[in-house]
Amino acid sequence: MYIYNVTINIEETINDRWLHWMKTEHIPAMLATGKFSKALMTRVVITEEMGGITYSVQYTTDSKETLQKYYAENAAELRAQSKPFEGKFVAFRTELEIVGEAHNQLFKKS
Repeated sequence: MYIYNVTINIEETINDRWLHWMKTEHIPAMLATGKFSKALMTRVVITEEMGGITYSVQYTTDSKETLQKYYAENAAELRAQSKPFEGKFVAFRTELEIVGEAHNQLFKKS
């Protein structure tokens, strides 16, 4: 399993509009490619020296090969859809390989 992580710092003046677009258009479009099984969007809880608000969006995919297909078939088009926000954000992308996962299960006594 792989995670395609996109970290974005967005100017506060357009944060609400951008956040709405991410939740209602961009993330659903990413998932609609069929190359990602889920997306997790988080807000980075630190104060950036450069200002703005920082988010991390993590898209889970089954393999490096599927991620490469996303780059080849979908990335340019989906990235171009952020044009209305051009110059108002910075983004960097990282690929993460999942090497382990644990879950905490709470059990009720009957």
